[in-house]
Amino acid sequence: MFGIEFVPADPVLKIGYLAKLAEDAGFETIWITDHYNNRDVYSTLAVLSILTSKVKLGTGVTNPYTRNVAVTASSIASINELSGGRAILGIGPGDKATFDKMGINWDKPLTRVKESVAAVRAFLSKQQVNQAGFQGAQLAFSAGKIPIYIGAQGPKMLELAGAVGDGVLINASHPDDFKYAVPVIKQGAKKAGRNPEDVAICAYASFSADKNPAKAVEAAKIVVAFIVAGSPENVLERHSISADEAGSVSAALAKFDFGSAMAAVTPGMVEAFSISGTPADCKARVDELLATGVTQIVAGSPIGPDKERSIKLIGKQIIGK
Repeated sequence: MFGIEFVPADPVLKIGYLAKLAEDAGFETIWITDHYNNRDVYSTLAVLSILTSKVKLGTGVTNPYTRNVAVTASSIASINELSGGRAILGIGPGDKATFDKMGINWDKPLTRVKESVAAVRAFLSKQQVNQAGFQGAQLAFSAGKIPIYIGAQGPKMLELAGAVGDGVLINASHPDDFKYAVPVIKQGAKKAGRNPEDVAICAYASFSADKNPAKAVEAAKIVVAFIVAGSPENVLERHSISADEAGSVSAALAKFDFGSAMAAVTPGMVEAFSISGTPADCKARVDELLATGVTQIVAGSPIGPDKERSIKLIGKQIIGK
């Protein structure tokens, strides 16, 4: 299965056009990111629910800090109703750096996500909710069962995703990251008495496909730079990226010197943190990921140097083969 991510930094109708293009190209799920500085995720999904007819539509991902969980439940239920049952709720702990800018305290992310998932499920079944701080809150309508996917990176969140999620969204592009993550997810499922095969595992990857491999790699570099800057030390070590190399990228980004940041991105960083190159190059990496237990490949930013062309290319030469 293939999904695709769109960041609503562009006008919603442009995202709608690209979403319909992706649906026609064979993508099965469209994920829309949720950041306060872009267009609203649920407004965007509402437009997509009208402009598409088959693809599943998900938040990729929302969080329980910027939105009250009752509002999240109401919003995703509304999207499910509008789309005829195609909604997925992607939810995770979010980005501490962003919350700091918003003046939001990032407290107990593991507990917050666990309680939020349970509360959303209760809201969606029209129960009175008396958990996660709620005191008898209840939705006035029901829009059916909605899968909940958990955005996870660290071992505890990965295990939680296996225990309570219908799926897990992992921001990673390299097989080594999934050789680590998949067993942790399966362990979480087994501990909870669940069948590990019931948990979908999604590689939410930085993807860049083009007939010209150099152009594809160049388009991926700025995304890779931000991934490197945000990666913990153990992940960098897993991919043999030195602290000095990562520090050069982070220092440039801190100065908003994106040109220098991209110049500091090494071939090893591109290999570790993106799926980029020709369609054949990308297909080879996709096959490696599927062999680790991944069940969905999500083509995340930048998708390619030209989104429209790359969507068609991925559809014809990767999904269609």
